[in-house]
Amino acid sequence: MSKEKKLDLLLVNPGGRKRAYQSLSYTLAAIEPPIWAGLIATFIRKHGFSVAILDANAENMSTEETVSAIIGMNPLLTTIVVYGHNPSASTQVMPAAGEICTALRKHTPELITILVGGHVSALPERTLREENATLVAGGEGPYTILDFVKVLKDGSSDYSSVRGLWYREGEKVKSNPPAPLVLNLDEEMPGVAWELLPMDKYQAHNWHCFGRLQRKPYAALYTTLGCPFHCNFCCIQAPFRDGEKVLGYKERVSSYRFWSPKTVIAQIDLLVNKYGVRNIKFADELFVLNTKHVTEICDLIISRGYDLNIWAYARVDNLKEDLLSKMKKAGVNWLGLGIESASPRVLDEANKGYSQEHILKAIEKIRAANIYIGGNYIFGLPEDDLESMQATLDLALEINSEWANFYCAMAYPGSHLYEHALKEGWELPQTWSGYSQYAVDTFPLRTKYLSGGEVLSFRDHAFQVYFSSSRYLDMVRQKFGEDTVRHIKEMTAHKLERKFIQKSEG
Repeated sequence: MSKEKKLDLLLVNPGGRKRAYQSLSYTLAAIEPPIWAGLIATFIRKHGFSVAILDANAENMSTEETVSAIIGMNPLLTTIVVYGHNPSASTQVMPAAGEICTALRKHTPELITILVGGHVSALPERTLREENATLVAGGEGPYTILDFVKVLKDGSSDYSSVRGLWYREGEKVKSNPPAPLVLNLDEEMPGVAWELLPMDKYQAHNWHCFGRLQRKPYAALYTTLGCPFHCNFCCIQAPFRDGEKVLGYKERVSSYRFWSPKTVIAQIDLLVNKYGVRNIKFADELFVLNTKHVTEICDLIISRGYDLNIWAYARVDNLKEDLLSKMKKAGVNWLGLGIESASPRVLDEANKGYSQEHILKAIEKIRAANIYIGGNYIFGLPEDDLESMQATLDLALEINSEWANFYCAMAYPGSHLYEHALKEGWELPQTWSGYSQYAVDTFPLRTKYLSGGEVLSFRDHAFQVYFSSSRYLDMVRQKFGEDTVRHIKEMTAHKLERKFIQKSEG
């Protein structure tokens, strides 16, 4: 006889960060709080159900330890949350999520599991067929999980009322009508259930704390959901598409939802005053967009006199001097910019919608406000060749920003680039971990002119060139001190194992 189930819902954040980041996983990469698990927990608890979160990633738990913990908690429903803080972070979590589902089915086949998240919503039928989860959520998650918890609490085996659910009937895969988006964020999902998380485990990115290198405590939160732009390599809207259809959105229109500044500052107040958090990431795909929204949040932070170290994302064509000045006063010390490429041809094909002139003007404005820049560059977009990638590296060296992320183009499920790769018959990673930028088996997308191995080799070369540049190190020394320079030299000493480069060169 199974023991009584006292917990309605367990949300599991899978582990596997060492597989995704290799030696960077403990020294350089951030350990992020699972924002979506925390948001869903709040949503479900507001409807009167009991919820717990198991953050196997932050706790550095093995699959066996995670499964043992789940079995010990014996929830009515176990939800494996496959979300992340950037486009690759959802897909690269799938190996750990799949292993948990497989082990649970082996040890306790009666335990009901559901997968939810960005990758899952992009490929719901494939996920259900390939993974050992009982069910799959096809949209963003909260309403599907709520509907299903209600069905389980009623003791019903009729799943037809569960919106957005994908499930099996014998050998057939079936799906229900999609679930709506959560629209009233302030009332229905006002914030992360921080008290359910191991807050002492989270740490900021190394660069976020240059000059201090004190990376804990740390937290990340959303102030908005979605993005109105249509970069072809991005899959950020994948979990929202079904809900957008319910609302009657046209195919090329993307939802963009806001938490009110009042709700945002309530979360920040809690993080600062209860958990001592100073390092904060606004994880919005695009934080600096609505001037009124950003201004009000900054004013509320400034009025409290908090000493925060914040970073957020911005577009190069949407920055105003007075807003940047206010953001700096509020503690926004870093802005992540999607510079992507130096080539107009590459940018046009990727639907970026701005020029190199926009980029250089944005850099000038940000520097005038004394905000540091994290430049994001992508090598291997479809129109890239060796000449255009070298031009991008040259642009990065010219800009000489305080930090730079060098990525390989990946055809992430849910992106237009994924559909393009399928149409062209371009080879995709054979494993979900192959979508991780830093994994051993990372498998970048080929371009019209280069193999994936050539792209990856250039990316790793660019990383070493940039962070070993004497001009860059002199700038870092002047702004952050000798300790940070030593840290960067230690960072460049980490050599990532790359199976695909070795195979290509062999």
